[in-house]
Amino acid sequence: MVLQRASHAVYDTKYHLVWAPKYRKWVLRDPIRQRVGELFKEIAEHHGFEIEEMEIAIDHVHIFLSFPPRYSIAKVVGMLKSISASEIFEEFPKVKKELWEGEFWEDGYFARTVGDRVTSEEIKRYIRHHKDKKAKQLELF
Repeated sequence: MVLQRASHAVYDTKYHLVWAPKYRKWVLRDPIRQRVGELFKEIAEHHGFEIEEMEIAIDHVHIFLSFPPRYSIAKVVGMLKSISASEIFEEFPKVKKELWEGEFWEDGYFARTVGDRVTSEEIKRYIRHHKDKKAKQLELF
């Protein structure tokens, strides 16, 4: 487990995010697929996200990443989707004809938090045990 540090936080957050192009259209073909991957990496680097794994299928995207707790999941997904959509429409104007309402990505997304060592059962046990130990700080890690 590698802890990340920000100015006022220490964190180990990992998220599995999934979303699809509008109407689940098969628009993520090369070279658009390749460019979307590059854009996600650029956005991540600029905002301090760490992409651990990414797969861009022809009709949806999977990203496994970590980001500072100053960002919400919705904000991160919004940044990845809005910036990449703007760039794709600018660089590949023909794709707009396949997506007749002018939106590249579907509105929704799937998000799941992921832990390396600390499972939900360990957290529950820690909290239950913590309420009995008022004065002493327990070690979770």
